[in-house]
Amino acid sequence: MAHLLSAILSLFLILIFLVAPTNAARDTDSYDGNIYPIYAGNGSLVPPPNTLAESLRKKKASVIVFYLDDSSTSKQFAPVVSGIKLLWGSTVDLLPLTTDEFQTNASDDPKEASFYWHGRIPQIVVLDGEGQIFLDQEGQVPIETINEAISSATGVEIPFNITIKSFNEYNSEPEKEGYTAPR
Repeated sequence: MAHLLSAILSLFLILIFLVAPTNAARDTDSYDGNIYPIYAGNGSLVPPPNTLAESLRKKKASVIVFYLDDSSTSKQFAPVVSGIKLLWGSTVDLLPLTTDEFQTNASDDPKEASFYWHGRIPQIVVLDGEGQIFLDQEGQVPIETINEAISSATGVEIPFNITIKSFNEYNSEPEKEGYTAPR
């Protein structure tokens, strides 16, 4: 029994000292896992509940966000995507899509999300229910610009203003105007 306990303790100590710690880094192009729960505090964003074709069939405005989990610019943009979900809720279909599958699978069908991808990330595309483009930009697009495009695409006024308030380098949270988040 003592030998078994000693072996288990030895194995435990070996694992502790040989396994490297996990470090998430927002400003590097390292893979840390899915960026939305880590950097935006909202793991419910992926996978999207439907496709662009389904959104267009329902005549519902769509917001497509092209990203990669191992991209520092996508990690930094993740809180904005979470802010879109907070602000617009079910008014639009939010479709955050990793571009890995689009590398070799481009489409010429405007009902397919890959049709809109330019090959750079992050990229955001706002479409109305008919497929008309209201915004198509790459990079760190300000949430105010996105909100204006969504408002135009849906005909719905912006419900309230939000700013992105960072709490730490691993998690940021959108903040409603007039609301102070707990610290």
